[in-house]
This record gives sequence, C-alpha cells and structure tokens, in this order.
Amino acid sequence: MSLEKNKAIIRKAIEEINRRNLAVLDEFVAPDYVDHTNPLLGLEDVKQFYTRTLKDFPDLYRTIEDIIAEGDKVWIRSKITATDPTGKKVELSTVTIYRIVNGKIVEAWSVPQTVSKEKKPKFT
Repeated sequence: MSLEKNKAIIRKAIEEINRRNLAVLDEFVAPDYVDHTNPLLGLEDVKQFYTRTLKDFPDLYRTIEDIIAEGDKVWIRSKITATDPTGKKVELSTVTIYRIVNGKIVEAWSVPQTVSKEKKPKFT
C-alpha cells in the first residue's frame, strides 16, 4: 500500500474511535494484532480495551498532531484529552508507531509523555 493510504488508515481508525464507532475496528485491525506497549493480543483484546477505556473516559478524544509514514510503518504524535472518573481533566501526549500489512494494523508501539518535575500531565 502507498504511504498516503497507510496514513489514511490510521487517520480513519482514530476518527472512528473518537466517534465511538468500535464496529469499524474489524476493518482496520488485523485479527492477530500485537500491541507491544499494552498487553493486547488480537482484535478482540483491542475491542475490549476500547470498550473499557471509553466507559471510564466517556469524553476521550485523540488528536493527531503529526503523522509520518515510511515503508509499512506510520508514526503519529497525538494528544489525548479526557475526563477521569474523579472529574479531573487529563491531557496526555503520545508517540505511536503502527505497522500496516494489507490495509490492516498488525502491530503498534506507544510511548507516552514522560513525567518530570518540569513537565507533568495536565490536570484541571
């Protein structure tokens, strides 16, 4: 697939999750998907993960800030905003690398922002 098509797959998958349309995961995630950051193995784990996450963070929204593709990989820098169960607003930045094969996401690696004294996650 072309680099632009691979980027479009990631954009569309994130847009649909933002819309709470988890049925679309069948279209974008391979049955044997492996997430190397979270303990997610397979499409069913991904569906369960997003079902739980969206239940706990009903206003969760992910914005792609940068997107780069090379070979079969797509890198995104994104910002996730949500309200946690205690009512605090949460903002988290991540960098995620997705590997795409035959139009489906087969692997992912994520790195959340690091927390230091100078830069902490934003709670309001």
